[in-house]
Amino acid sequence: MTDSGTIVRVAARGDGVTGDGRHVPGAAPGDVLEADGSLRHGPHHAEAPCRHFGKCGGCQLQHLDEETLVGFVTDRVINAARGQEIEPSELLPSHLSPPFSRRRATLHAARVGGRIAIGFREGGSHRIVDMAECHVLDPRLFALVDSLRRMLARLDGRLAVDVDLALTEQGVDVGLKGLTVEGLAATEAMLDFARDNGLARLVLDQGYGPEAMWEPNPVTVSLAGTSVPYPPGAFLQATADGEAALAEAAREWLDGSETVADLFSGLGTFAFALAGPAKVLAAEAARDAHLACKAAAGSSRKPVHSLHRDLFRNPLQVDELNRFAAVLLDPPRAGAKEQVSLIAQSKVPRVVYVSCNPSSWARDAAALVEGGYELAELRPVGQFRWSTHVEMASLFVKKPPAAT
Repeated sequence: MTDSGTIVRVAARGDGVTGDGRHVPGAAPGDVLEADGSLRHGPHHAEAPCRHFGKCGGCQLQHLDEETLVGFVTDRVINAARGQEIEPSELLPSHLSPPFSRRRATLHAARVGGRIAIGFREGGSHRIVDMAECHVLDPRLFALVDSLRRMLARLDGRLAVDVDLALTEQGVDVGLKGLTVEGLAATEAMLDFARDNGLARLVLDQGYGPEAMWEPNPVTVSLAGTSVPYPPGAFLQATADGEAALAEAAREWLDGSETVADLFSGLGTFAFALAGPAKVLAAEAARDAHLACKAAAGSSRKPVHSLHRDLFRNPLQVDELNRFAAVLLDPPRAGAKEQVSLIAQSKVPRVVYVSCNPSSWARDAAALVEGGYELAELRPVGQFRWSTHVEMASLFVKKPPAAT
């Protein structure tokens, strides 16, 4: 029998939970909450590698060992399915991105006490943790932090900036939002920063939308080996290995499907991975992403047809869906309730649903099951290492109609 003070699991927000239901921050399974409130560490408690852990909101789970971290990712996904009384026919091993692998991130910078602080925010606060190290960012992104700090320090006045960083085929893309640059000296400082650090692009948003200040060559990202134009701030999977794990699952599950509708397709992450044996319709509402996908399809001559369509206001109808051998969807965190309802009414044999939110996925999965699909395979993916943020890929197969 487990002692009531022993940590038995990790809750969705990262707290350890005792046998009698108490939530304990920073606790791992096997730890023991003593009567005086102290925590006696057990075999699954790890030493956090980063000095900022416990304060920085970028990570919540650095106190867990690898086994428990993988288990957390798996449990978040399978518990979401079971909450809707859905059991996958096969649960595949969870994929967990390694340290130092994040290729995109949004940092925050501000003038604090006469100096520039730059980093992630504290958990549950707007205060910035001034970053001295980071064990999740790709080193090529982190290498810019000191240079950004020095460049911003030379600018006058109050300062509060969002800093978008992304790795592209040409190098690091930097976007600064909320920063006003006036005068020749300030402009030259920005251009010197871009040139001296070999940036792929420097984008400034002064309240009127993003404008490229520095872009020696058109910026692209590689999606399944296809170079795709990368609009400022466009969505990109957080890690290259995470993207590969999701795309490989989709390719395996949809092997043999001659026509695929890729819904909420973005730049074409899955469209280009599936195109070749399959003809792919890539439907996306964001105009810049749609045009980027269209341009890449044309230059690569891949069988991808890019469609500009808002699937929330104008989802594909049942008769449109029935033209495809398979559907793949990767919606925003809110899910795709209306579109899924129509998919559930369709005759599409296979549906791959990629999600970054177990809760909205579970709601939509229940609608598909109600419409005659079964959850054949489920793969949890932890791209945001040491974070409570979890993603997944899932395969739904239409069950044959019952014999009469």
